Amino acid sequence: MAGDVETMVAVGLVWGATNALMRRGAQLSDRNLRDRPPSNRLLQWLHLLLTWQYSLPFFINLSASAAFFHTLRDSPISLAVPVTNATTFAATAAAAYLLGEEMRVGLAVLGEVRTWKFINKP
Repeated sequence: MAGDVETMVAVGLVWGATNALMRRGAQLSDRNLRDRPPSNRLLQWLHLLLTWQYSLPFFINLSASAAFFHTLRDSPISLAVPVTNATTFAATAAAAYLLGEEMRVGLAVLGEVRTWKFINKP
């Protein structure tokens, strides 16, 4: 079980970091499409997937999802989901901040503290 919690935290860290990176990749893809937008949604989606700044974090994120589902095999979902989601929230905020996105740090920290207090209820 202890190894499972560490895996849950690792998955949350990967998900959080890749969330911020995928956002940046999607913004880059959107900027590239402003001049000549594709004629339909399928081509927009394909362009997004061909943007390596989006697709590389996306596939890393999917790999973490596979690890999460593997962890669920041996762990209660009532533990796995809150731990992973709280870690993901914190890692997304930290990664976005490191990438230069503006945010209300105080509110992000407050949300994280409340989440961890909920998880650690006796």
